[in-house]
Amino acid sequence: MSANALPPVVDAGTWQRELDALRVREKAATRELDAIAAQRRRLPMVRMPDYVLEGEKGPVKLADVFEGRRQLIVYNHMWFPGKEWQCPGCTGFTSQYTRLEFLDNYDARFVIVTQGPIDEALAYKRRVGNRMTWYSTANSPFGADVDAPPDAGFAVNVFLRDGDDVYRTWHTNGRGTEQLSHSFPLIDLLPYGRQEEWQDSPEGWPKSPTYSGWADSKDIAALYGEGAG
Repeated sequence: MSANALPPVVDAGTWQRELDALRVREKAATRELDAIAAQRRRLPMVRMPDYVLEGEKGPVKLADVFEGRRQLIVYNHMWFPGKEWQCPGCTGFTSQYTRLEFLDNYDARFVIVTQGPIDEALAYKRRVGNRMTWYSTANSPFGADVDAPPDAGFAVNVFLRDGDDVYRTWHTNGRGTEQLSHSFPLIDLLPYGRQEEWQDSPEGWPKSPTYSGWADSKDIAALYGEGAG
């Protein structure tokens, strides 16, 4: 990073004009996100089989994972068998959700489903201090059927329940999950942004390999897990 890697210094009037020009694009992006959400609400849906997952208290039907609510968000957490520390991206992403009670007002719930055996999954949850409810799909094709098969990646899926019938309404993965995070929007507000090599930044801005600024799972456990001070 250059010692001179700084934005230009201008007078207040010039700064305001530049900000106003940016605000036009920001408002356009907000309106586009509204339009995307409107289209999402009009998506058709697919009826799901009667899957049985494993929860902390034993087997549970997918319809019962809703716990009486009509809407369900599922984060499919990556899982690597035999590893002490699971995916740092998934671990960090889900550690953000320390309060989800506001979803009650929308007849909704947000849970984690992983391919790991339930005992190992719950032990990992405690180790890293995760606050969400976890389920295992180790003995069910559910994960593979919603585009989160063993050893493959992470995903977000949304479901709607009508009585005992469950329907899949939306799915995303990769960078599509960023809209569900508060961390990236906050970092993107900073003058230097994410400081990752792929980003379009001015000459001399700090650059590091992608993901290098992320906390690893062991760091998260030290901050929030069972042994945290």
